[in-house]
Amino acid sequence: MAKTAQLSLIGVAGRRLHLARWNAGATGHPPLLMLNGIGLNLELLAPLARALPDREVICFDMPGIGSSPDPIIPYTMSCMALTTAALLDRLEIDQADLLGISWGGALAQQFAFQHRARTGKVVLAATTAGATMVPGNMSMLAHMTDPREYTVERTLRRNLASIYNGGGNERISLNAVKAPSPFGFSYQLAAISTWSSLPFLPLLSMPVMIMADEQDQMVPPANAHLLHNAIPGSRLEMFDGGGHLFMLSQRDLFIPKMRAFLDED
Repeated sequence: MAKTAQLSLIGVAGRRLHLARWNAGATGHPPLLMLNGIGLNLELLAPLARALPDREVICFDMPGIGSSPDPIIPYTMSCMALTTAALLDRLEIDQADLLGISWGGALAQQFAFQHRARTGKVVLAATTAGATMVPGNMSMLAHMTDPREYTVERTLRRNLASIYNGGGNERISLNAVKAPSPFGFSYQLAAISTWSSLPFLPLLSMPVMIMADEQDQMVPPANAHLLHNAIPGSRLEMFDGGGHLFMLSQRDLFIPKMRAFLDED
């Protein structure tokens, strides 16, 4: 299977989105849709996609992030879930498994609630229930309120190195990171600032695995336990020493655990 992605700029629901597809058309497993963290471009998740050669993997940049053009107006989580469903329509995909990382985990929860028939299994990694989250390291979170800290390449790399490696024993290559636009980052931050999944989490009936790291300084592990207790029948898998992006820093541990969950009958 292809180690490089098919890249395109696709028009969906009045937006243009930078899209990547690895192993397009692979059969035997449902496609896996990866939803990324705030301000992060899809290239950062390429190592995860390449570690799953037996299934189609799809990822797209949020508006104003990576190579997706700026959004014209602000959007909500429910609006972006509709956009995601429209993207699957364009790709002629009826149902997909979801991997939601950090901010993308919030979108995965919203999508699973709005589009249950189109949702297979859901993996929620390093994420929260939204505005009701147990806060992380306040000095780190304070940086996120200033878009200038994330929309200039030099400061972006500095902040990502401290925030995403915070609590981790292994370092992550940030060479693939692109600075988001001020609008892109601000609108993404605004979308989650007043959003919460707590009212509908008990209604999620699809298989859900929650994965978190004990040393995550951005999203403390208490958030994973909250999600686990609120989602009926969910599973909880804890890592240690990987930091906020443990799925990248401990990829050799993360991939087998996720694959086993996704491949189960």
